[in-house]
Amino acid sequence: MGMSNMLHRVVRNDAMRDDPPEIYNWWIMALVCASCFGGMLFGWETGAIGGVLAMEPTQERFGYAHLSDGAKTTQDQNIVSTLQAGCFLSCFFTSWFTEKYGRRPCLIATGIITTVGVVFQASSAAKGTLAVMYIGRFIAGLGVGAASTLVPLYVSECAPRAIRGGLTSFYQLFIVTGVMLSFWINYGCLRNVSGPAVYIVPLALQSLPAIFLVFGMLLAPERKDDWEKATSVLATLRMLPADSEFVQNEIQEMASQLEAERRLTGDASAMTLFKEMWQVPGNRKRAIISVLLMVCQQMTGVNAVNYYAPQIFKNLGMTGTQTSLFATGVYGIVKVTGCAIFLVFAADSLGRRRSLLWTSAAQAVAMYIIGIYGRVEPPVAGNPISAFGYVAIACIYLWAAFFQFGWGPCCWILVSEIPTARLRAMNVALAAATQWLFNFIIARTVLTMQATMGEAGYGMFFMFGSFCIIMGIFVWFFVPETKGVSLEKMDDLFGVTELVKQLDNEPETGDMSDNKPHSIREEPVNTKN
Repeated sequence: MGMSNMLHRVVRNDAMRDDPPEIYNWWIMALVCASCFGGMLFGWETGAIGGVLAMEPTQERFGYAHLSDGAKTTQDQNIVSTLQAGCFLSCFFTSWFTEKYGRRPCLIATGIITTVGVVFQASSAAKGTLAVMYIGRFIAGLGVGAASTLVPLYVSECAPRAIRGGLTSFYQLFIVTGVMLSFWINYGCLRNVSGPAVYIVPLALQSLPAIFLVFGMLLAPERKDDWEKATSVLATLRMLPADSEFVQNEIQEMASQLEAERRLTGDASAMTLFKEMWQVPGNRKRAIISVLLMVCQQMTGVNAVNYYAPQIFKNLGMTGTQTSLFATGVYGIVKVTGCAIFLVFAADSLGRRRSLLWTSAAQAVAMYIIGIYGRVEPPVAGNPISAFGYVAIACIYLWAAFFQFGWGPCCWILVSEIPTARLRAMNVALAAATQWLFNFIIARTVLTMQATMGEAGYGMFFMFGSFCIIMGIFVWFFVPETKGVSLEKMDDLFGVTELVKQLDNEPETGDMSDNKPHSIREEPVNTKN
């Protein structure tokens, strides 16, 4: 009951007051943390590579230290963006594997695949072979991209509705924790390690979250397409008897929705499900919102800074690789702190929509201040950083904190909770693919934008700030609040789908015998289109 009492002090919503306190327990927290090592895969890979490439020994090892700045920029962008190419590709296959084999086996596979990719990367650094580095980054990308689809899906389906936002935010918390740890490992290795180990160790340690993910998920429960065992697993997660009213109601809600969708669409192929996503108005609205949320998330500029933080801090006037790596480490601490505060105090109290709105404005202001600094008072080589320069650097940290209060965790929460159960895996996969596509574009162009869009890359910061304003307008008009709404009741927010219209005129039949759900009638919903 300790967990329940603690949550009641910080979470303010109707579901928290109405649901049994037993469902808020340490077992569900442990399960969420185990799966969220899949998020740390992404964060660790993201944070490690920028610092490693900024080290002169790395450039010498791979044979491009003598190249011009423009050629080095191209080489760095190629290495970084290969991971995103693998991530993007894997999203198209993850949905099919997930529906066929289940969430848990696929999460275990992502950890194994990522570990193989890390081995290739570390080996390439030891031998100075760029081709092997590209292969390793691509293979790791296959695992990281699959995890970005699976983890939010798995967590949102396990979490009690009252704290679903907070628990799904663990995914973002583990991402930024991975980023922070990799930043400080880069800094520590540069200061204290000599020889090839200075860049081999940071690359090899990327395997740690993958190993934790595999072992954690080996202990996790899953029962696919077996309602009797699914009820038992749900009862274990909720720490209630299997025949309790709460467990029976929750399993019946899931069964009713799944059977209703199954009766309408049958054993649909992937193409049929894709058509269903775009031809049914309620589903189409959810898919469009999911895609645009991920586009917006990337256009905040978050991965521009995550991948190339050392280079960006140098561009703002900091000198020396060690200094820029230290500033990058502090940036990582700010991200983790901001995400943790949001998770505890805001995810299921403030809500998704309000968080996105105010952080859009705050991030825009921070980006504009950095851009104005680059335009009005750009840093001069050999001169100390001006007072305005320190303000601009502080704005990088403020902007990072604002991101963790809104666009970091809230996008993953929304895309994993708004689709119908039948389309959830495909919807999250589509959103993740969109995220990785724009992630790839950002990774491939940021250093070029810095070099070509004015002094200190001020035009790039103006661009990202303007996108933040556009994002706020999008949320104001199109994104509803989903705080405290059960996954099975999202139709109330997104309109009566053709599925509900068609089934509303059919008689209610059956029960949950033979391990198959048959009670299918949906409650009529009052909606606005």
